[in-house]
Amino acid sequence: MKAITITHPGDSSVLTLQEQATPKPASGQVLIRVRAVGVNRSDIHQRTGGYGADPSGQIPGLEVAGIVEACGPDANRWQVGDAVCALISGGGYAEYVAVDERHCLPVPANLSFIEAASLPETILTVWSTVFRWGHLAKGENFLVHGGSSGIGVTAIQLAKAFGANAYATAGTDDKCAFCEQLGAINCINYRNEDFEKALDGVEINVILDMVGGDYTPKNLRLLATDGRLMFINAMQGADSQIHIPTLMQKRITISGSMLKPRDANFKAALTADIEKQVWPLLTTGQIKPIVYRSLPLAEAGKAQDLMASSEHIGKIILEVPTKTTPQPRRG
Repeated sequence: MKAITITHPGDSSVLTLQEQATPKPASGQVLIRVRAVGVNRSDIHQRTGGYGADPSGQIPGLEVAGIVEACGPDANRWQVGDAVCALISGGGYAEYVAVDERHCLPVPANLSFIEAASLPETILTVWSTVFRWGHLAKGENFLVHGGSSGIGVTAIQLAKAFGANAYATAGTDDKCAFCEQLGAINCINYRNEDFEKALDGVEINVILDMVGGDYTPKNLRLLATDGRLMFINAMQGADSQIHIPTLMQKRITISGSMLKPRDANFKAALTADIEKQVWPLLTTGQIKPIVYRSLPLAEAGKAQDLMASSEHIGKIILEVPTKTTPQPRRG
């Protein structure tokens, strides 16, 4: 099969389309013929060696959509020909990938493979962090930084769908307008306005932050009593100043999570919960995929550079070329 491999740590030029052995599904796995792959910032972090290991020879990619090509021993949830999307631990920039069948979700009948590939990483991250861990509830106020990112557009839509009041920050007026069209009550352009001042008087119950740095003390001041600050990245600085008396006075909870290293059973339980709680919202249109652009698999470097530029709104997708195949079965 053809796959994008990292030849050595470096810039996007180290991503090379090469021939690789097609994986075989192990017990409890299915082999997916990949049709589309979601691009994520962790792919760039992996490419540059940011996880502390040499990525040479690795295939990036954490979310795919495609067609079940084969089922391994003891895999009985799916049939050959089923259209699925899945969160994976790596290897998605390829024509085929073997996946734990419990981590797959049916591609809704109203979505394309490109749209479906934009969903697993963002929905599983937001659902696990904001709702299961952060306990965002109906009527509460929710703030997401990076509101126009893949995570951001998903978080805004999910918060609104479950009855919370969504607020956001973004870096341009156009991005802010888009976030408000999705359902954010107010999106603050952080380049022109201090988000803390703009949200003065709005007691925020849950904040989803991927920025870190000097955002942290502002977040703490904005949070209401019993507020929850949830980190999924620290793009502007891993070290932050924390005023401990503020934590004590407001009983604030600070936490963070990384979905990628969680074990298979955790991801399986999370996927099952999402299929029950969130997946029906895709059929009704309460949640919709936001795809900024799709590019051919061979242009993976260009796709990652586009993501690094932060000019996008929503997700960037890689399309995997394929020969004509029978019509897949959809959920």
